[in-house]
Amino acid sequence: MPLIAIVVAALAIGFEQVIQWKYGPLGIIAFVLLTVGIKAKNTKLSGLGAGLLVLLLAQSG
Repeated sequence: MPLIAIVVAALAIGFEQVIQWKYGPLGIIAFVLLTVGIKAKNTKLSGLGAGLLVLLLAQSG
């Protein structure tokens, strides 16, 4: 079980670094909003974070 938690944490940190490198500070804000919203089970925060990420992804494509 601890090995799975370490792998998941490493993947989350790696994903966060890619978002920051590619999309800058707004990408990190969106990722944090999404993560906090999911952990707190707050649909407004997670929806806002997901929406920002979608806008950033659509803008770069």
